[in-house]
Amino acid sequence: MLKNENTQGVSVSGENRQMIVWLGALAAGAVLGLLGIEWLNDVMGFVATVYTRLFQLLAVPTIAFALTTTMARFGEQKETGRILRHTVTYTLLTTFAAALLGMVLYIAVSPGNMTHALIEKGMADVPDSVGTGSYMDYFMSVIPNNIIRPLLDGNVLAVLLLSFAVGIALAKMPQSERKTAVMNVLLGFQDLLYMLIHALIWTLPVGIVAFSAQLTAQMSAGVVMNSIGRYVAVILAGNLLQFFVVLPLFLLARGLNPLRVLRAMLPAVMMALFTKSSAATLPVTMASAENRLKASPRVARFVLPICTTINMNGCAAFVLVTSLFVMQNGGTALTLPVMLMWVFIAVIAAVGNAGVPMGCYFLTFSLMSGMGAPVGIMGIILPIYTIMDMIETAENVWSDSCVCAMTNHDLKTTDTAEAQSATAGD
Repeated sequence: MLKNENTQGVSVSGENRQMIVWLGALAAGAVLGLLGIEWLNDVMGFVATVYTRLFQLLAVPTIAFALTTTMARFGEQKETGRILRHTVTYTLLTTFAAALLGMVLYIAVSPGNMTHALIEKGMADVPDSVGTGSYMDYFMSVIPNNIIRPLLDGNVLAVLLLSFAVGIALAKMPQSERKTAVMNVLLGFQDLLYMLIHALIWTLPVGIVAFSAQLTAQMSAGVVMNSIGRYVAVILAGNLLQFFVVLPLFLLARGLNPLRVLRAMLPAVMMALFTKSSAATLPVTMASAENRLKASPRVARFVLPICTTINMNGCAAFVLVTSLFVMQNGGTALTLPVMLMWVFIAVIAAVGNAGVPMGCYFLTFSLMSGMGAPVGIMGIILPIYTIMDMIETAENVWSDSCVCAMTNHDLKTTDTAEAQSATAGD
């Protein structure tokens, strides 16, 4: 017993040292960014890009192997179905809460209309790549027609579908030497990926310095300091309230300490803030959940890849508030039934959104352009979208962490109750 307590003490001490190093790296990066030295900014931008690409490299195969091996054991582990039900339930509850909060804040703050001339000017700032394709084309891209292409393109939703299909097929296969061989190969690759993830996380302070310096330099240059008033206030207030109030209330309702969960998952939240991609952050999220939050690997490796693709609290709020703002400027009467209908549309759209930078922006543009709304507003939003995307992604990963923590807690509670019931029966 004493040995376990000492081991736990060493672990906690190690986590504290790691957190101090990360916070020190964050501060050092901010100082470097404020210096305004052009060549130094270029170096920091290069290092930040390298780290983002490395995490993206590991993220997609991590999703593929984690989901495939979990679903392949579907018949062997009775709790897989329970994990999936809890994950989907908490995802929908938190996403609806985010969208409803956005609607309430939009009504309370009531952003005004913009001038026609300003909207027309904004059209020039819309990226050329946004205007191509429809929302239906977006969904069709999720259906793969090549087993390798989704992995090469980093199409997270397509990889998710393939992983589910392969995993279920393996689960249905009769037990044989060939099936065992396939499972051993998949599990071996999964273990190899986790070794690479741990190695990358060990060097993460260097990446944090670069990310922090890059962000500070951008803010100093005024890239993300412009705003359009009340609309931005609604977006940011909704994200912050969801992060610091709504999601902690979900945790408290399940008997979990929000501060403990946040402390354990802080590396993932920080990584999401800088990379603006929940998919790229997935390796850090899974490592934090297993090593710091002490979530069961069977829960973390199943819940988090799914949440990365369907649990988009920040995206739901952005899609709703931005759609209402654009439609209002186009002359649509925003009655309560219309707003409630768009709450459902925003949730469904967010669930199908890919966890990549600017994913919500492209998604909202597709919805609005299909309605003939004044999409020039999207060009006006673009200069300040960076800061909104950062906060939304951090909120998404924090929500993923909460869903994982609540699901893990529920399964532990159920297992304990079943064990006590079995003991009483004996």
